[in-house]
Amino acid sequence: MARAPLVSAVIADARRRPRVISSAGPYRRAWWRLRRDRLAMLALAVAAAMLGISYVVPLAITIDPFQQSLRDSLLPPGSAGHLLGTDSFGRDVLLRLIDGGRVSLTVGVAAVAISLTIGGLIGLVTGFFGGWTDRILMRVIDVKLAFPGILLALVIVTVLGAGLDKVMIAVGIGGIPRFARVVRGSVLNTKGELYVEAARSIGASDTRLMFVHLVPQVLGPAITIATFGLATAILSTASLSFLGLGAQPPTAEWGLMLAEARRYLRIAWWLAVFPGLAIMLAVLAVNILGDAVRDALDPRLQTAGD
Repeated sequence: MARAPLVSAVIADARRRPRVISSAGPYRRAWWRLRRDRLAMLALAVAAAMLGISYVVPLAITIDPFQQSLRDSLLPPGSAGHLLGTDSFGRDVLLRLIDGGRVSLTVGVAAVAISLTIGGLIGLVTGFFGGWTDRILMRVIDVKLAFPGILLALVIVTVLGAGLDKVMIAVGIGGIPRFARVVRGSVLNTKGELYVEAARSIGASDTRLMFVHLVPQVLGPAITIATFGLATAILSTASLSFLGLGAQPPTAEWGLMLAEARRYLRIAWWLAVFPGLAIMLAVLAVNILGDAVRDALDPRLQTAGD
């Protein structure tokens, strides 16, 4: 019974002690700042809506963007059963926009994944090891930077042949230098930090140092570049399809839809306007979101209230 007052005193003392609140990580603070940006939230909502419409709608309902009806060709928007009208083959423009969004966004995301993976590995290796590895690989990157991105993609597609898979590879290769330079710069700024030296002093291998200690620190710049890269990839994919080197008929792709609409500009304006608006909205939303992500991840903008 004598222990009861002692236990009560210990509990009361523990309750009086101030609680230690762990500080939020950099990415959680970045999300808090991003949520306060109304324009960024609007851009995120637009991008999410386009993704949802492009990927979820075909799973929820059966759509056929290739169904033809020559009797209903070139119907204007608002016609019965065709909200955005039809094209020269009587195919529904809205259904082709939905399917084209899935194609364009898939190719764009895959191209960015290729650029991020290869360019990120090159930047990580060159920044960490330096020396001749850095000199040789970065000179190769400099040679690639001497070619305009769209010109390099045109050369690659010409060599490999037309098709969406070839466009994916071409656009992905064209974006490698951007990721390599950004990741290399981040690694050079980070590899001399005390926690990296401490990990090295206790015997951490080079692989562990790169992928466990350095990669999390370069994710911020890489995510920012990937966001902008997605907008560039969507535009490049549409441009190559417009030139006849990307998607081939009857595939529903925004750039190809623009190319097919050229001959009907005077009599069927909606064939060019709606795919153009889709490309503009997607690229604009991604660019605005990329600006906001860059600002949110910038440690110089962190304040005590974050």
